Amino acid sequence: MSKQQLADAAGVSVKVLMSWCKQYQAELEAMGVKTKTKVLPPNAVRFIAEKYCIDINE
Repeated sequence: MSKQQLADAAGVSVKVLMSWCKQYQAELEAMGVKTKTKVLPPNAVRFIAEKYCIDINE
């Protein structure tokens, strides 16, 4: 899933989504997510969706 798709599911912009995720930067980097990453690995999508209660099961 791309950052844009996840942001759309949350109803926010990618910029806002990534600002929310700054507090979890170390965990996301351990999952392979870098600042310029556009496509998120499944474990990172699940992590972010659980932290912010984003429904990704459309």
